[in-house]
Amino acid sequence: MGIIGTIIIGFIVGLAARFIKPGDDKMGFWLTAFVGIVGAFVGTYLGQAFGIYHMDEPAGFFGAMLGAIIVLALAKAFGKRRSVLS
Repeated sequence: MGIIGTIIIGFIVGLAARFIKPGDDKMGFWLTAFVGIVGAFVGTYLGQAFGIYHMDEPAGFFGAMLGAIIVLALAKAFGKRRSVLS
């Protein structure tokens, strides 16, 4: 999966996360989508770096989704923690 594919997957996963958890969220629509894109890049390229899969394999799609979901969850967890401490 190339860079464009990774961006598209990250954007879609970011939007899906926004629909799953609507309501009063400190992260706006575009920030959620951006974090999803960053997570897709992390998942895609870490999976390739560790040799789990190679470029243009279907597993790259799942690696991008997994990375985006993990980064979104971490961003939301740290965002909530920071707002509680402030």
